[in-house]
Amino acid sequence: MLSFAEENYLKTIYHLSQETDSAVTTNAIADSLNTKAASVTDMIKKLSKKGVLSYQKYKGVQVSKTGEIAALQVIRKHRLWETFLVDKLKFNWDQVHEVAEQLEHINSDLLIQRLDEFLAYPKYDPHGDPIPDENGLFKSKPRVALDQCLDGQSGIIVAVKDSNSAFLKYLDKIGLYLGAKIKIIDKVEFDGSLEIQIDNKKSTFISKEVSENIWITE
Repeated sequence: MLSFAEENYLKTIYHLSQETDSAVTTNAIADSLNTKAASVTDMIKKLSKKGVLSYQKYKGVQVSKTGEIAALQVIRKHRLWETFLVDKLKFNWDQVHEVAEQLEHINSDLLIQRLDEFLAYPKYDPHGDPIPDENGLFKSKPRVALDQCLDGQSGIIVAVKDSNSAFLKYLDKIGLYLGAKIKIIDKVEFDGSLEIQIDNKKSTFISKEVSENIWITE
């Protein structure tokens, strides 16, 4: 059994491990969780003793197979709760992350099984992230970051990398949402910003930072 704090650390380390081919550094974990490196080291030692992490001093952290299974179950609960909040309770997609952060720690396999069934076994959450099944298996849609697209390229928004509330509210403001059709009108050489057309209608400019956090598929 892991505590709330231990589950949060493990989930964060798992996400960071998916972004690198090497071990996750203590500093990367501290930056992600906005905490001190010393606190991270203490938690890593605790998690290592529980067999969910493999840690060597000065060489970083790796998630064990047991840790991966545990992390994916927390992620599964988080994404199912987000889906429930949006689809059934009519929350906006920018309102659900913090609530799901609390609900993901409820330790009831039966509840999550019933929740999955009630939602008709969704494959993706409101931000386009895949939802692991009860065995930790999931399938991601083929996708590319919008900033990597070329002039004239078109695609459908399938996910957002950043689920920060302010970012999602901004997307709502300019009319971007999952399922929106995007066409690159112009890529500005100076700063990497993009002029895009949305749903074959209006066009708008977005910064490189915004385009880096939007995933599309053709």
